[in-house]
Amino acid sequence: MTGFGKSECSLPSKKITVEVRSLNSKQLDLAVKLPAIYRTYEFDIRSMAAAAIVRGKADISVSIENTATQTSATVNKDIFRAYLRQVTDALSFSGVDADYDAIVPAILRMPEVVSAQADTISEEEHAALMQTIREALQNFNSFREQEGATLIADLMNRVNKIEDYKLQVEPYEATRAETIKNRIRENLAQLQAEVDNNRLEQEMIFYIEKLDITEEKVRLKNHCNYFREVAQSEEAVGRKLGFIAQEMGREINTLGSKANEANMQILVVKMKDELEKIKEQVLNIL
Repeated sequence: MTGFGKSECSLPSKKITVEVRSLNSKQLDLAVKLPAIYRTYEFDIRSMAAAAIVRGKADISVSIENTATQTSATVNKDIFRAYLRQVTDALSFSGVDADYDAIVPAILRMPEVVSAQADTISEEEHAALMQTIREALQNFNSFREQEGATLIADLMNRVNKIEDYKLQVEPYEATRAETIKNRIRENLAQLQAEVDNNRLEQEMIFYIEKLDITEEKVRLKNHCNYFREVAQSEEAVGRKLGFIAQEMGREINTLGSKANEANMQILVVKMKDELEKIKEQVLNIL
C-alpha cells in the first residue's frame, strides 16, 4: 500500500500542486494539508481520496505557487515592528549580536505579519483543483498497481518455495517410521526388560500414526493453491491473503511439532522463514 502520485495545474495567476503519499496501515488513516483558501473543500477532497486510496496511512498535500506579477499579500508594519523590537531586545539582553538576515525571514513567518486578502475561488479554479487532485490520485493508484504486480510475483515465488520444501519433506518422512521404531527398540534393549512384541508393535503403530503429517500436507497444498487463486483473480486481496497466510502458518507449525526428525525440522524452519516474508509483503497489498 505504499504509493506516490503527483499532479500540477497552471492557472493564469497561480500553480496548484497536489502530492499523494501512503505507507502501510490496516485501516485508512488520511491526513489532508490544504491552503486556508481551500479549506471549504476539505470534505469533498477527503471523500474523493478515501474512495481512491481505501487503505493505508496517506497524506494529501495541496500547495499554491503565485505566478502573478502582483500580489495581494501585505505586510502589517506595526506588527512587524513590534516583533522586531522584541526579538532585538531579547538578543541584546542575552548578549547576542542581531543577525538581520536570519531575523527578518523568521519574523515574516510569525502570525499576522503577512496577510493576504481573502480571494474568492472561481468555479474554474475549483474545477481545476478537483481535477488536479483526481489526476494525482490516478497517478498514485497507477504507482500502487505497478508495485502490486511486482509484489504478487514475489509472493507467488515464495509460495512455490514453501511447496517445494514440503515435497523435500517426503523422503525423510518415508524413512522416519523405521528410524523411530529402531530407536524405540534400542532404548528397550538397553533396559534389558521383557517385552511383549505384539503389544510393542501395536503401541509403535499408534505412536507413529500420531506423527503422521499427511493431512497437514494436503491442507497446506490447498491453502497454497487458494492463495494463488485469490492473488491472481481478485481485487483488494490484502486482508484475504493475510488470512490465508495465517492458515498456512497453522499447518506449517503442526508439521514442525510432528516432525520428530532433524532434516524435516530444518525444512519446516525454511517454510516458516518464507511465510514470514509473505506476511510482511501482504501488508503492502491493498
